[in-house]
Amino acid sequence: MAGHIRILIVDDSPFMRRAINSLLEGEKDITVVGFAKDGQDAIRQVQDLKPDIVTMDIEMPVMDGLKALKIIMEKFPLPVIMLSSLTEDGAEGTLDALDIGAVDYIPKNLSNVSLNILKIKDDLLSKIRAITVKKYVFRQYGDITAVEYAEQTSLEENTDGKNKIDIVAIGSSTGGPRALQDVIPKIPENFPVPIIMVQHMPKAFTGSFAERLSSMSHINVIEASGDEIIKPGTAYLSPGDKHLSIEKAGREGIKITLSNEPADLTNRPSVSFMMESVAKEYPGKALGIILTGMGSDGLLGMKKIKEGGGKTIAQDEATCVVYGMPKVVTDAGLADVVLPVYRIGNEIIKEIMG
Repeated sequence: MAGHIRILIVDDSPFMRRAINSLLEGEKDITVVGFAKDGQDAIRQVQDLKPDIVTMDIEMPVMDGLKALKIIMEKFPLPVIMLSSLTEDGAEGTLDALDIGAVDYIPKNLSNVSLNILKIKDDLLSKIRAITVKKYVFRQYGDITAVEYAEQTSLEENTDGKNKIDIVAIGSSTGGPRALQDVIPKIPENFPVPIIMVQHMPKAFTGSFAERLSSMSHINVIEASGDEIIKPGTAYLSPGDKHLSIEKAGREGIKITLSNEPADLTNRPSVSFMMESVAKEYPGKALGIILTGMGSDGLLGMKKIKEGGGKTIAQDEATCVVYGMPKVVTDAGLADVVLPVYRIGNEIIKEIMG
């Protein structure tokens, strides 16, 4: 929703409640309407105060954040941002929360009084504003009609008949973990090409997320370690603190390279940096896909894939948590087709396997 944003802060720590409140103080378009000290308190206040968005801790007495989140999503669905410890244990809880329906997360270590606090504040404010700018539809997928499906899944025909897709490149950010769990598990075990993925996510989370995605998929999903030769039927997820690109490795094939450079890009890993390398190594034979996310990362990469003669898909506004990254691609005329996220997996199969 546009206009004034009403937020509920849920945390059992008085310090954390004050810390989050202090980050939001002075913002004319945001009002903290309440504080809750546990999950039960949160459910009551969501019902009574009807906030636009909630920040939710996971570890709390009486009722933890995951149980409260589940009830809130069932009875009073609204955007919830989790407070997450940037550890592997924290990753598991956060990924559970994203599965239940949380839209995003922020690092919990707000007590670290340093320049990081400014970055955390900027991230929190931009996420709150981006997530509440439209009413995200919390619904189960699959209620689309056959007519709508036929209209929405027609990639442009390749008239020369020569454009065989040899690689899939996917970029996502806010809302991406849930979106990827809608897409990758649909890919069959005998999938004949590799998949390269960049999801904006902390390093502590990407390994756990790759394992989780692999456990629910027919293909193998791994966190890239660098220098591996890419293989068909495998999806490679960039680590959260490295840029991923691909390049020729002589007769061996195409290998993954991880790097801190370039250092001047807004995001690391960068969707565009990855996609530009894919467009270079697979001119006219790449399928670029941009999913939900904030900002414009992926625009230049999708442009390179499209200019090289490859195919492109963007997620539609209705199923995006944040319609940022797909919007800039679509507005630039770079999407061959715009689809709801629950149709993208089938479209990939159709494009590559017929």
